[in-house]
Amino acid sequence: MDLIKQALNVAKDTRQTRWICPLLLAGDAVLSIAVVLKIAYTEIDWIAYMQQISQYVDGERDYIKLYGDTGPLVYPAMHVYIYRFLYAITNQGQDIKLAQYIFIGLYLATLWLVMQCYRAAKVPPYVFPLLILSKRLHSVFLLRLFNDCFAVFFLFLAIYCYQRRLWSVGSLAYSIGLGVKMSLLLALPGIGVVLWQAIGRDRALRQAMFIGQFQILIGFPFLLKNPWGYLSRAFEFSRQFLFKWTVNWRFVGEERFLSKHFAFVLLAGHMTVLGIFICTRWLRMTPEEAVRYLISPPPLQEQAKLARKTTPSFILATILTAVMIGCQFARSLHYQFYAYIAWSMPFLLWRSGLHPVLVYLVWAAQEWAWNVYPSTDTSSLVVVVCIKATVLSIWFGTEVPEDARIAGQDKTEHVD
Repeated sequence: MDLIKQALNVAKDTRQTRWICPLLLAGDAVLSIAVVLKIAYTEIDWIAYMQQISQYVDGERDYIKLYGDTGPLVYPAMHVYIYRFLYAITNQGQDIKLAQYIFIGLYLATLWLVMQCYRAAKVPPYVFPLLILSKRLHSVFLLRLFNDCFAVFFLFLAIYCYQRRLWSVGSLAYSIGLGVKMSLLLALPGIGVVLWQAIGRDRALRQAMFIGQFQILIGFPFLLKNPWGYLSRAFEFSRQFLFKWTVNWRFVGEERFLSKHFAFVLLAGHMTVLGIFICTRWLRMTPEEAVRYLISPPPLQEQAKLARKTTPSFILATILTAVMIGCQFARSLHYQFYAYIAWSMPFLLWRSGLHPVLVYLVWAAQEWAWNVYPSTDTSSLVVVVCIKATVLSIWFGTEVPEDARIAGQDKTEHVD
């Protein structure tokens, strides 16, 4: 009984993560190398990426004309620059094994960032094993070489910097990730709230301008050649998704999935839920108060009080909740989107206050659903239900402001 009690104490003691994280990281490094050596690489987008990059290398700067076997290039310019580098060092994309080893490094670097973000938010050790147990996540990074891997790396790099009050560096990291794939727009509402609350309206607006200017800078060669072609491809909001690839909405049927009414309902739901979280959980203001503060910023003393509430846990929870809300109402999730969910869900489930058993059960159900290929009505329903359960649990679980919750815990510990 003493051993069990001691093990439970270790599992809940946040100080133990300083040695648990390196062990998990080392174990996952060995596992990742074994995956690359023992499991066959699966070709999906790598050849198409390399075909598009070869056209770029040959001098093509019109985005409309950059094509591969899977279709046109539909990612912002930072994707081009990153894969141009990979194209050069992998013998024009032919040395796939080398590319996989590079992605092992990328995976481990991202995992380290995620762990540091979790540690800053004081997540207990029992949550951390969920960060390395995903079969689908290893597949996305090591066997598919998707560009989402770079996007999620820069997302967590941005969060890591924001947690350490490195606001401009964090915004640069976020903008680089957004320049890889516009999926990171899902995080933007959370980032906006964090910056507004932490550094005030004027400085937050300057950060927003910096993010936008960086996008113009990296896209400049393509904007100069064909501005509308670049914008319409790199940030294509009207894209029609194929039903056969959807992981989350297969259970609604193809006719409804393709309907404009369904797309409108999802967009309206996304905006509504974001508004609810902004007013009731993130800023904790009425819409009228938020508009008033946007027009006329609060006094310095009140702004300082707001900034003190922007803790590492608040930053991580706000940004990851924005991502999860976006995934809940996404027009279509493909398998590579699990890169954004797999490392967001464990923290949000824990932060919501769910019992550890429920945290593991919801995570396991989500992991199972994402490993069903092709997706089925049942697996897609499980994906949607698990994401919805995560969003609902974080809403109910953060009803009490974080500073009040921590004060209550401290008071309880003092009484004990």
